[in-house]
Amino acid sequence: MNPFRSLLLAAAGNDSLRRAVATAPATRGLAERFVAGETVADAVTAVGELVDDGRYATLEHLGEDVREPGQAERTVQTYLALLDRLYDEGLAARAEVSVKLSALGLGLDEKLAMDNAWRICAAAEQCATTVTIDMEDHRTTDATLRAVEELRHTWPWVGVALQSSLNRTEKDAAALAVADSRVRLCKGGYTEPREVAWRTRHEADLSYVRAANTLLAGAGYPMFATHDPRLIDILGERIRWHGRKPGSYEFQMCYGVRPAAQAALAAAGETVRVSVPFGEHSYGGLVRRLAERPANLVSSLRALVDRS
Repeated sequence: MNPFRSLLLAAAGNDSLRRAVATAPATRGLAERFVAGETVADAVTAVGELVDDGRYATLEHLGEDVREPGQAERTVQTYLALLDRLYDEGLAARAEVSVKLSALGLGLDEKLAMDNAWRICAAAEQCATTVTIDMEDHRTTDATLRAVEELRHTWPWVGVALQSSLNRTEKDAAALAVADSRVRLCKGGYTEPREVAWRTRHEADLSYVRAANTLLAGAGYPMFATHDPRLIDILGERIRWHGRKPGSYEFQMCYGVRPAAQAALAAAGETVRVSVPFGEHSYGGLVRRLAERPANLVSSLRALVDRS
């Protein structure tokens, strides 16, 4: 493993280093820019600001790969409190939640994760909002799709993420491009083995466009997660070609990344949803994401300097 990546992963799991990342002058700006905060209240405040600016939100409580059932239960309780707070603040119509199954216990027991996801979806229904199940590395893809299929028997609006970096994604997109199906298409932030993933960024971008065309041609609701201006332009052309109307798809970007571009898209009448991470392990989660893919660090630092 790359020594720099090893250091980042060690920092992600060390509470003292996590606090150092959160408070050191050299890194505090990075953390504050891309993480809404540690508490439900912090996350809801961030959502309120986004909504006031014409955007939507999807909230993720960071802290994947839990090692014991108690950790998974704490994650569930945080999501339940978050959903209640969104409802009480009148924000549920413009904010949903994103959930990683590994944060709900997938690494311990698939049924445990499924039961926990069920509880969150039931609460989301009561609060009149939705849930999207995030995709993780390729080892969890089949389990994630199984969970989404089962959840959709009760809640057809449950969304799922697909990653264009994987060879299988175009086929998965075709299977999911059905009525009421909400699919988030992203590039993917995991370092995957060559036998399951495209080898170059160009190949992954071509895969993204092919999957986007498949989703746009279907009857579902595509959610295009990308910050790439070139891809956004291509998506705009493909949206027009497929005759899609605003409101039948959306763009998604990360909290703190290209906020001016987010605002411009929203002002042009597009639905723009911002992914908002939060939680007591948010800074560790941020560092872990940087470790998973060194290019993430370059992109994050560029975004910190270029606030457009």
